[in-house]
Amino acid sequence: MSTSATSVSSPRRVLVIPHGGRPDLADITARAIQKLQRAGITVVMQSVDEQRYSGLGVEFSEPRGAAAGCELALIFGGDGTILRSAYLARGYGVPLLGVNLGHMGFLAESDPENLPAVIAAVVDRSYSVERRLALDLLVFYPDGKQASGWALNEVSIEKASRERMIELVVAIDDEPLSAWAADGLVCATPTGSTAYAWSAGGPVVWPDVEALVVVPISAHALFSRPLVIGPNSEIDVEVVSDSPAAVAWCDGGRMIEIPPGARLEVRRSPEATLLARLHSAPFTDRLVAKFNLPVSGWRGRTVEGELPR
Repeated sequence: MSTSATSVSSPRRVLVIPHGGRPDLADITARAIQKLQRAGITVVMQSVDEQRYSGLGVEFSEPRGAAAGCELALIFGGDGTILRSAYLARGYGVPLLGVNLGHMGFLAESDPENLPAVIAAVVDRSYSVERRLALDLLVFYPDGKQASGWALNEVSIEKASRERMIELVVAIDDEPLSAWAADGLVCATPTGSTAYAWSAGGPVVWPDVEALVVVPISAHALFSRPLVIGPNSEIDVEVVSDSPAAVAWCDGGRMIEIPPGARLEVRRSPEATLLARLHSAPFTDRLVAKFNLPVSGWRGRTVEGELPR
């Protein structure tokens, strides 16, 4: 559900995050910074960007705390940059507004040619905010130690080496479901259903649907269909003791080693990720545009809502 963006007390602060490996983005990022500053907004950036943007009067901060006190994160890059930004912004209640400079751009809201409209929306606070379900990951090691992770798109459990499949036993809500010899398993949110889970054969889930998706990767089993489960269900995955080692990836960017005998718990995070939206177009339009789906032949409805004869 979308809610209108609310005003915040001054001084206003916006976190600007460009793709760190794209020096060609410096020009559009600098133009956005200058436009925000002319509107009286303090621009904050990560300390890793200081060398490239040091002459622009920007306030620099360590990455993990950069979002503190900001009303919005303005991101220049593709979906990967937005996913990394979501990790940095978690815990601060900061909406993310992406300008797509990548390939697919499912999470981004605008393109570079619309930068003036993007800046105007930020200055006027004329955007809405969507809440997106995210995932928490807990890993329990055989020696009693623990590790944790977080993801907006998906947690994927994959084999650490190519030689052999990993052996997994999966339970839902503490009830065993199935054992799989597989290349891995994807636990995805609706937001992530158009990413790795979709490539592995999972369903596309509309972002306003509250659900979790479980997709085996190349499972050697009779039952290996993708599953759509309740949003408050817990996914438990055990790597059996004689299995090869595995790894868990959170949004494809943060890796946790998983030895044989470890157990993983994936559940809904109590904190939603906030995405700023400039347009109210239905998700169907975004899906058709991003995947270039064929829609010729659809005649639409008449004024009265009846299908044409």
